[in-house]
Amino acid sequence: MSKRIKVIFPVPMNEHTRELIESQIPAEFIDSSFEVEFVGSKRLMTLANTYYDMFIMDGIIVEAGMKAEEEGFDAVCINTVSDSGLNALRARLSIPVIAPGQSAFHIACTLGHKFSILTMWEPWLPLYKKTLNEYGLEHRCASIRHINTRPDVQELLEGKEDIVFAKLEAAGRLAIEEDGASVLILGSTTMHQSHKHLQDNLPVPVINPGVVAYKLCEMILKLNLSHSKQAYPNPEILQDENLFPASS
Repeated sequence: MSKRIKVIFPVPMNEHTRELIESQIPAEFIDSSFEVEFVGSKRLMTLANTYYDMFIMDGIIVEAGMKAEEEGFDAVCINTVSDSGLNALRARLSIPVIAPGQSAFHIACTLGHKFSILTMWEPWLPLYKKTLNEYGLEHRCASIRHINTRPDVQELLEGKEDIVFAKLEAAGRLAIEEDGASVLILGSTTMHQSHKHLQDNLPVPVINPGVVAYKLCEMILKLNLSHSKQAYPNPEILQDENLFPASS
């Protein structure tokens, strides 16, 4: 019987956006013993460019993830490098919950001495600083470089490849040559279309965080592992109705 993984993208998806988001995990990357379902947000889209937006995105991810066990999913894979809602869902659920920031940062540490994060614009920098601090990995991060380009969470990089890919490649070279990075990480799952270009044109490993998180989900399930309830204890009292009273 197949294992089912719910992948949560924290903004609404129209038909075209769904196709772009789902393409980050090609069919050949999905083990035949797994089924993958992508879900988007039903709430207002946010670019997560302020601390207020980060709080909203936590709620969006938690709301989408809470019913995963009830729906029969075997794991939840968060699809934003902010790792929004990760700790709350690990406390709420017993099935594994995996996030791309944590996964990519730690995989990077196994591939080189220091990594750099390549991202779209400066307002996203607090997202990475928060998670790097929480995971205790600031000392392994050589730099966070952005290309001063506003993200588009509906069209992603489509139609902007010539400009954006070149900017990301240039930022990656600076991270390697000036900052000492030996591994690069894409700063958003919405940047996945640039991965092949960067991997083909830069002399260090380039990590595509959405793919790494998904494959880690598969590995965790195959090994019959999940997050520790010593680290993420269950709530003493469930208060789901108090989290999202408008939708109950």
